[in-house]
Amino acid sequence: MLLDLEILDNSLKIGVDGAFLYIPLSREPTTGELKSLPEKTELIDFYFEFQKKKHILKDLLDFSPSYEVIGDIALLEEDLDQQKASRIANFLIRTQPNIKTVLKPLTPVIGEFRLRKFGIIAGDPKTETIHREYGCRYKVDLEKAYFTPRLSTERSRILSWIQEGDTIIDMFAGVGPYSILLAKSKKPLNVIAIDKNPDAVYYLKENITLNSVKNIEAIEGDSREEAKKFANIADHVIMNLPHSAHEFLDSAILLTQPGGIIHYYGIAPEDNLFEGNIKLISVAAERTGRHVKILEKRVVRSYAPHQYNICIEVKII
Repeated sequence: MLLDLEILDNSLKIGVDGAFLYIPLSREPTTGELKSLPEKTELIDFYFEFQKKKHILKDLLDFSPSYEVIGDIALLEEDLDQQKASRIANFLIRTQPNIKTVLKPLTPVIGEFRLRKFGIIAGDPKTETIHREYGCRYKVDLEKAYFTPRLSTERSRILSWIQEGDTIIDMFAGVGPYSILLAKSKKPLNVIAIDKNPDAVYYLKENITLNSVKNIEAIEGDSREEAKKFANIADHVIMNLPHSAHEFLDSAILLTQPGGIIHYYGIAPEDNLFEGNIKLISVAAERTGRHVKILEKRVVRSYAPHQYNICIEVKII
């Protein structure tokens, strides 16, 4: 349970005396997290011993390899040559018990569904895994549906905007990392998760079951068409399709009830981070006789040299 909540401190040893186990935490749990733990759990101070230092890859390889972990799969960088990729992969499999497969991208992210092909460098021959994040589990096949763990903090941030009883529409839901986290919080009345990729919707439905969430509806379809069915009902519209979200602004505004908020994601150059996208949002609103109020604008992460993934929170009036 502590692993699911991501508050177990693996750098310290579990303590023990004649009657109790003492499990180290990385931070103090919230009141809600404490209530979710077994009834006799107590929160106390305890002096833990440090775990023995493990060999890190830099010590073994003489350099620090760059990779990301999704579930039990490690993804290496695209531009590694085969010999270097194999060396890193073999060390990962040998030294990281949580990694069962190492993949290397064979193609960039391409196509309408933003997919990649992968080569299996070491470990189990698979591209499907279950990724854990903020107490949720996401089953995904990396060759069939786009998923990145790099937005986990951003997904958690959006949760802070949601109020009890809200209706949320996730226009490009994928396998559900935004929709399921929000629905599982039990704040929203309803979450409508839409995606055009049938494989992504298959895994979205699998993840709804895996996370036991009820207040969520998975829809396979084009957000432009689905917007006509759900006009003016959304308190929040999530537009996490940064390369082409601007093409769907008319539909997002149609979905949003007066006073509702659009969470708009884009890719922008460093010399025009926000103004260009704000203008696109404003013009789209004016076409339907609506107005906008910018609530927040922020850089989410660096995307490429001089290019940034940005988010703009805008109220539609």
